[in-house]
Amino acid sequence: MSVVTITSENFEVEVLQSDKPVLIDFWAAWCGPCRMVSPIVDELAEEHPEIKVGKVDVDAQGALAAQFNVMSIPTLIAFKNGKKTNQTLGVHSKEEILALIGD
Repeated sequence: MSVVTITSENFEVEVLQSDKPVLIDFWAAWCGPCRMVSPIVDELAEEHPEIKVGKVDVDAQGALAAQFNVMSIPTLIAFKNGKKTNQTLGVHSKEEILALIGD
């Protein structure tokens, strides 16, 4: 499954109403650590169709980032059944990110 671009307009449908666990990567194009995490997030999206993976560009979606108190990036937030279940900041391995979703 490919990565979904998450915006304020589609957040409710793509994340809150999703029947799958959701992983969201809050990122920005100018962020070096974000560029390190992005290929890992993309791989997870391709390798794990049971998980919906989305990305939020904090520059374009500042209100959405503020809604989840994203002060630093990359921030990864996991959701299940419309509820935030886990959150982490910074660069992590694929295994650590998968554990974030599974917890």
